[in-house]
Amino acid sequence: MARISAFLMDLDGVLYVGRSPVPGARECLERMEELGHSFRFVSNSTRRCRESVAKRLSDMGYRIKPEHIFTPSVAAIERILRSGRRRCYLLSTGDVHRDFEDAGIVIAEEDVDFVVVGDAGSSFTFERLNAAFNHVLNGADIIALEMDRYWRDSEGLVLSAGPFVAALEYATGKRAELVGKPSPELFSMALRDMGVSASEAAMIGDDIITDVGGAQ
Repeated sequence: MARISAFLMDLDGVLYVGRSPVPGARECLERMEELGHSFRFVSNSTRRCRESVAKRLSDMGYRIKPEHIFTPSVAAIERILRSGRRRCYLLSTGDVHRDFEDAGIVIAEEDVDFVVVGDAGSSFTFERLNAAFNHVLNGADIIALEMDRYWRDSEGLVLSAGPFVAALEYATGKRAELVGKPSPELFSMALRDMGVSASEAAMIGDDIITDVGGAQ
């Protein structure tokens, strides 16, 4: 068995819960650095760009570089750039659009190559979903940043992106490509960035399917 020298870590539930850092997590990261272990962060966050995620972590006392954070938008960007096409209709909310724009991808309302679906919250309106539906009928591919069914906020359970991706798949007959966890791609990107193989890394997460199952 290969020696474990690197770690992939989820964020929500591992480094913080809600707005509070997990006790001892910062000291654990510092100790890992002292021991020479590499680590990267893999999160299914689809509302915040990398800079915003890093800023939020900084506010909690963590020192984490944006480039060490791997979110579904990073995987989607690589997929889009690899295709040679650059125009996408982004169905999400927050400032995640900044990651796409910084990579030279055009966020557009017409003549798009991809419909990218994240957690759009209240922006999942009929008009926006219908626009996405028509883009797919006109030839656009569907990229799902994540396909979770729901998540829990302070007021209870809330629909996530998965039900809306499923609606587009059902209406168009086209299958979405999942780039967030538990898809292998997000984990593979983080491993490549550290220059280690899967057998040399361990996953630290709070979800047995999305984190552990995906990493396996």
